[in-house]
Amino acid sequence: MNRLGEESSPYLLQHAENPVDWYPWGAEAFDLAKQLNKPVFLSIGYAACHWCHVMAHESFEDPQTAQLMNEYFVNIKVDREERPDVDSIYMDAVTAITGQGGWPLSVFLTPEGKPFYGGTYFPPTRRYNMPSFLEVLQYLHEQWEQNYDRLQASSDELTRHLQRPRATAPDQLVIEDKVFDQAAQKLFDQYDWQDGGWGSAPKFPASSAIETLLLRYHREKDQLALDMASHALGHMRRGGIHDQIGGGFHRYSVDAQWLIPHFEKMLYDNALLLRAYLHHWQITKEQQSLDVVEQLLAFLTREMRHPQGGYYSSLDADSEGEEGTYYVWEFDEIIKACSQSTNPDLAKMAFGITPQGNFEGKNVLSQPVPLLSLASEFGMEQEEVGTLLGDLRVKLLNHREQRPRPATDDKIITAWNGLMLLALAEAARALQRPDILRLAQELAEFLLNELYVEGRLLRSWRNGTARFTAYLEDHAALGLGLLGLYQADFNTRWFSAARNQAAEILQHFHDDDGGFFDTRDDHETLISRPKTLQDSPTPSGNAMTVLLFLQLGAIDRSDPWTEPALKSLATMQGNAGRHPTAFAAWLNALDFALGPQLQLAVSGDPENKLGAALLGVSNGPFLPRLVRAAGDPGAENTPHLLATRSADAQMPTAYLCQGFTCQLPTQSPDTLKQQIDTALTGKTS
Repeated sequence: MNRLGEESSPYLLQHAENPVDWYPWGAEAFDLAKQLNKPVFLSIGYAACHWCHVMAHESFEDPQTAQLMNEYFVNIKVDREERPDVDSIYMDAVTAITGQGGWPLSVFLTPEGKPFYGGTYFPPTRRYNMPSFLEVLQYLHEQWEQNYDRLQASSDELTRHLQRPRATAPDQLVIEDKVFDQAAQKLFDQYDWQDGGWGSAPKFPASSAIETLLLRYHREKDQLALDMASHALGHMRRGGIHDQIGGGFHRYSVDAQWLIPHFEKMLYDNALLLRAYLHHWQITKEQQSLDVVEQLLAFLTREMRHPQGGYYSSLDADSEGEEGTYYVWEFDEIIKACSQSTNPDLAKMAFGITPQGNFEGKNVLSQPVPLLSLASEFGMEQEEVGTLLGDLRVKLLNHREQRPRPATDDKIITAWNGLMLLALAEAARALQRPDILRLAQELAEFLLNELYVEGRLLRSWRNGTARFTAYLEDHAALGLGLLGLYQADFNTRWFSAARNQAAEILQHFHDDDGGFFDTRDDHETLISRPKTLQDSPTPSGNAMTVLLFLQLGAIDRSDPWTEPALKSLATMQGNAGRHPTAFAAWLNALDFALGPQLQLAVSGDPENKLGAALLGVSNGPFLPRLVRAAGDPGAENTPHLLATRSADAQMPTAYLCQGFTCQLPTQSPDTLKQQIDTALTGKTS
């Protein structure tokens, strides 16, 4: 038994029985390395990572390998989801060393934590043009013994590289709309019009970039931007990356056609895609996007929700010791399942099923043929085909649920749940669904009750225990989610809590040179203080902070939020224009900053029939630059936008404002709609 048995992370617990003498990240391991003058081997991964499992089985469970690791190194295991700060620093180091990164992340450090060598997955024997892990261990031990000074010098140089400032303050707070044109052109030029998305295999859902295109359409009525977003969302929806039976999206596709996924499912991907498909439906009213929204909500509630209201981190790619076993189908299984209720030929065509399969002799289900074409082929109405396939999906899901399930990483990460909270709040508002609103409210209650300990927000929760001081992305995502929820139910508790997240960021994360650090000012001292500016699969904490500050400035008042947000935007807009897929969340914040920002205040009871009708004008449409407040202007913690309005005890009243300067108040939903349309277009109707 190594030292991981008392940890809370499912990923660390997966390694608790390894013959490797693992330590969790902490002073004990580094103190021992200093005492013994041994280098540190740092292994970073996460529970749903397939190649992490492969390296564990091949190397960390192997007694011979473990013997070398224990003899030559002090060995540390880190869950990247619990410690994104450690992951960020050493991912940057490995990228600097090798030109690429990924997980498992394998880094060799001095006892002071300075990296001198690294990579990702190492095989047990020499292959893939890579040395074996045993060769790496032996070589680095020899170098440590024979070329100690050279390794120390190399680690010092690499550490200085990691400590370089990430951004400098701009000379003036000027943000420019021409950045949108530059970014759009890049997105257009790089887009794959054959298969959808950007880049070649592997392909990841670029949710933030799709949002950028939807925002451009809303701003410019650029039909090409909407066509591109529709094309990308359509190909993902029909591909194997989308679980055609159970809903939800896998992490990425190993091919360019979105057909064969890497089978893990991550909360953040599904929360971000839920918003993307919802916003696409709000613009286009396409039923297929709404269907995806409904399927995502059902999947997330069924498979990823804790009974207390939080959402789990991920579902594993592997089950029964193999990748994808839970999700793939034998040809005969499908035929047998549909033989009594569905035409087998219809099922084969609808899901792309063949006897030879498309994944190691089995079938990953996709949707290669549109419903209209299926209906024409089989002489049926489109609605009838949809009903038959819906019934078959239920039957196949029931059948699949009898299989051994992939493992669930059941820790609850604050940042990812903040993204989920925002998605739920927006879905509840757009679809006018009280059941979804309750899910959002229960999630917010959970996060504020369980993830706060002694007045401080924490990063991760599992089995009743919260751990690790929250990072920038935790505060920012939670703040955005709470602010979104306030605008759905107008409970001032959520607004007050959102403002508290921003205040924490400004006090403890702000960099006077521009932007925000990933860690608090009283965080554990590491070899550098990371500041993540580029999006990963999730929007960067910096970009989310900027959007949170801008929205708070619009709904409450500009000080102290607007200036640091604009300062960051002015610094990053050049990168965003040149590299839109890597900095899309910055573009989306820039869109809000440039406006026009609309502010809607409705004084009076939002559940009153007239109050609900006035608010209903801004529920369904895609209005990404509108903020709103409603209720009693004199209530505690009321946003400035509402607190400055007069109350009519008899009749709810709407005020549409820009820069806190308002048009004539109205009690007519039709008039309010005209005011919004005019404010957006500059044209009177």
